[in-house]
Amino acid sequence: EINVAHGGETSTPKHISNWYNCRVKENPVVQTRTPNKQRSESELASQILEATHRLVEKRRLMLYLRECAISLTDYEAECTSMIYRNLGKSGLRVSCLGLGTWVTFGSQISDEVSYVTMFWDTLFNYCSVAEITLGNIVKKKRWRRSSYVVTTKIYWGGQAETERGLSRKHIIEGLRGSLSRLQLDYVDIVFANRNDVNSPMEEIVRAMTFVINQGMAMYWGTSRWSAMEIMEAYSVARQFNLIPPVCEQAEYHYFQRDKVEVQLPELYHKIGVGAMTWSPLACGLITGKYSEGVPDISRANMKGYQWLKERVNSEEGRNQLAKIKELHLMADRLGCTAAQLAIAWCLRSEGVSSVLMGVSNTDQLVENLGALRMTPQTVAEIDSLLGNKPHSKKESRA
Repeated sequence: EINVAHGGETSTPKHISNWYNCRVKENPVVQTRTPNKQRSESELASQILEATHRLVEKRRLMLYLRECAISLTDYEAECTSMIYRNLGKSGLRVSCLGLGTWVTFGSQISDEVSYVTMFWDTLFNYCSVAEITLGNIVKKKRWRRSSYVVTTKIYWGGQAETERGLSRKHIIEGLRGSLSRLQLDYVDIVFANRNDVNSPMEEIVRAMTFVINQGMAMYWGTSRWSAMEIMEAYSVARQFNLIPPVCEQAEYHYFQRDKVEVQLPELYHKIGVGAMTWSPLACGLITGKYSEGVPDISRANMKGYQWLKERVNSEEGRNQLAKIKELHLMADRLGCTAAQLAIAWCLRSEGVSSVLMGVSNTDQLVENLGALRMTPQTVAEIDSLLGNKPHSKKESRA
């Protein structure tokens, strides 16, 4: 056995050296060996010394990480510039940050993305141009299909009544259309984007099981479903030996917390459903661009976003903007941007596998990828500032 560390001091190299001197230099049998044998023994000793040095350094690193309450896995993940997490309790590893492409995925970002560090989330018929653009990029870059994750959503479609919803017909035909635009054989996850009251739950689960068994998708999940609806889908899957959902996509930011922090953790522990969250910046509210009113060039002035403008101008919106100003001061003190702080805050929540970002240019993408590690002290300070931390059922009973 080799003693790699003793009292914080390294003794192994000297130990090995003494052993080698005794065995090689002082042993007459060894000295009578040929020069080639002596050289091979010298090389072996050098390899042993090098391996011991590596063991010692790893041991020191592990001791240091243990003191900092950081796992070796998280440390190695940070060294590769992207942290990966399991999607719920499935075996699929996803990057903790993903790029939602339905809003602003255009040529400026897509042409400049040269390395896969995240997964892409596309939405069928919200922006089919995004699927076409992403498909062209993947084909051009020739990335290994096994090295990245692509997801899509099914619900909306064409003008016909049969071209929307979650019927078996639309799920299968809609996914085939997405695959054609993406120029892919399969997507990693297909999401049912909101529940369809006109489609029986058994039909939805059977259709999702079918597309997975046909190799068109690897997993399926839900988006904007209630906890009750997710439990119903899980129960149907278990009853008929079908495939249950592995993930729920939910809105999550400073001012939208209850579902992700109370309901989804219970589902995670009971049935293994993970959380993939979107809108970490609350449609841009957290960036501070609405602090002085609604700019002419902003999402709140776009067609279909009247609700956002009303929200900004409401009393509740003004209170939120006041808190956002204080959060900006906190971000300045921590040496990061408000966006980085908001994304890190989302990532610290239990059960959150990944946070989807919406960006309009490469600079925003790079900035958001620099989200920092959230400390318990910072979390407590933000909770105190927001004053809206939800309580779990256990806490309420207590």
